[in-house]
Amino acid sequence: MRGPAIFLAQFMGDAAPFDTIDNAARWMAAAGYKGIQVPSNDPRCMDLALAAESQTYCDELAGRCREAGVAITELSTHIQGQLVAVHPAYDQAFDAFAPPELRGKPAERQAWAVEQLKFAARASRRLGLSAHATFSGAFAWPFIYPWPQRPAGLVDEAFGELGKRWRPILDAFEDEGIDLCFELHPGEDLHDGLSFERFLDAVGGHARANILYDPSHFVLQAMDYLEFIDIYHDRIRMFHVKDAELNPTGRAGVYGGYADWVDRPGRFRSLGDGQVDFTGIFSRLTQYDYAGWAVLEWECCLKHPEDGAREGAPFIEAHMIRRPERAFDDFAGGSDPADNRRWLGLD
Repeated sequence: MRGPAIFLAQFMGDAAPFDTIDNAARWMAAAGYKGIQVPSNDPRCMDLALAAESQTYCDELAGRCREAGVAITELSTHIQGQLVAVHPAYDQAFDAFAPPELRGKPAERQAWAVEQLKFAARASRRLGLSAHATFSGAFAWPFIYPWPQRPAGLVDEAFGELGKRWRPILDAFEDEGIDLCFELHPGEDLHDGLSFERFLDAVGGHARANILYDPSHFVLQAMDYLEFIDIYHDRIRMFHVKDAELNPTGRAGVYGGYADWVDRPGRFRSLGDGQVDFTGIFSRLTQYDYAGWAVLEWECCLKHPEDGAREGAPFIEAHMIRRPERAFDDFAGGSDPADNRRWLGLD
């Protein structure tokens, strides 16, 4: 496992030190981070279309980050991936994710999103990366807890269409040798293990369809996020280190009662302030030889982001596990395997 790293999406803004990728990279390096995950939709960070076409641009971008003290760990298309599949109920809300000239034009917006994902595949390869972060989008989410009941076959139809839209994108990532990692997240059709399995079926078990593991979203769903690693570790290729807490009351639980973040029973917290068992998570990921980055995604309804970032790097560093080169009880070994039958009393 490599790290600590940090996702820049929640930090970029119009004021220094987060007004350019160079300034943000220097600030994060000074805070103890070795890598940055880059939101590809933010022009303060990069020009995605240019990165897809120009090796020179990618070399210069990666070089500037290295000079600042960090590596680029992965690119993200969370915003663009969301637009690959949008239920009409959310058209107006998600129009804000698209260029102004595409707003009110769902078909053109979706085609733009697909192109963006394909740009990201090529840009990731030019940057020497191995994995990419995104969202799946959603057709079935409005029917997650339905009343009246869903008509028979509705979910199958939704995932069939989702697979049809994502299969060519996954093929593009296969062509570039990049794993496409879906952050399993409420609001997306891919939000837990079962929904991910449905999607895998819809894309024929595509080798590039993988998981960005973020335990915070499983805490808020009351899932067993440690067993999730046992089940899906072969598909976990990215890791967001993000904390959360779920404190149900007599008034609200998982659904939150439409309360603001600070008043919800389930809410995101800075690292160490929530309920996530990171010792268990880092142990399991190490057990299964996870070789990607440990990336802080900071989201907290209480703490200032700069404080959360400064605390996050040493927190991750303290939880990372270096594998031993030999077993702890090797000192007691030394018998010749040729004597095995004699040990068993067979010779």
